[in-house]
Parts: sequence; C-alpha cells; structure tokens
Amino acid sequence: MNGITLVLRTLHRGERRLAHDLVTVAERHRTEHEVHHVATDLALWSREHVRRLAETAAEHGVKLGEAPDHSSDGVFATLRGKAAEAVVHRPEPGLLLLRDLRELHVTAAENSLHWEMLAQAAQASRDGGLLALASSCHPRTLRQMRWTNTMIKNLSPQLLTSL
Repeated sequence: MNGITLVLRTLHRGERRLAHDLVTVAERHRTEHEVHHVATDLALWSREHVRRLAETAAEHGVKLGEAPDHSSDGVFATLRGKAAEAVVHRPEPGLLLLRDLRELHVTAAENSLHWEMLAQAAQASRDGGLLALASSCHPRTLRQMRWTNTMIKNLSPQLLTSL
C-alpha cells in the first residue's frame, strides 16, 4: 500500500462518516428547519465524494467499500422523528445542537486536510485524475466547514449566555 492509497482509504472513511453524521444531525434536529435541510443537502455531497473516491480508487487498483444505502431509512423514520421530538422537549437541545455542529466541523476539517494531502500527492506524482478529484471535492468540504462554523457563531452567543 502506498501513501496515495492510504489517503484514498482515509478520505473514503472520513466522507462516509461525515455523510452519516450529517444525516444523523439532520434527523436529530428535525425541528430546526435550516439545520435539517442544509445538513441533508450537505450529506449528499459527502455521499457523492464517497462514490467518486471509490471509482478513482478502483482505477488505481484499490477496492473501497460501497457507500451505505440509505434507501431503507424510511423504516426508521418514525423512530427518528420521535427521537427528534424528544430532543426538543429536553432542557438543553441548543447545547446538543452546538455539540453536534462542533463534531461535524471537526470531521469536515479532518477531511479537508486529507483532500489537501491528496491534491499535493497528485501534483507530485503528476496524476491529473487525482488532482481533478481533489480540486472538485475539496471546495465542497470547505463549504461544509463554513456552514458549521457560521451556525456555531450564530447560535453560541445566545445559547451559552442563557445557561
């Protein structure tokens, strides 16, 4: 296994985790409409990254696992909906949201560093395909980070000073 393979595997795992976590946060905070809708949309980006990473890795002779299939999520939608309602009735849903946003931000930041490493390795090895992948996906990861950062900036003052 070479370094590029290692970064591809790490990024694949990281993007899968971020997609999963974004969906989880969207469901957990379903009553926060902006969080629910934006996190759901951002999860689609990470799922696309997972797919593209798997395709690129396959071109390099590396087999990565497939993206999780969320088409069967409807079975659990009712349970998630009830869990989201329960969060609203807890006294500290804002703190839970801040924690979730912080964790999303850290995961996205880690992925961002790996996209940068992949881009640098692609340049060094003159691999145009890898460079195109990183150049296409990394800006979306940066956008995911900007969203979490903006949400934390907007929510923190009121939530933390009202405790």
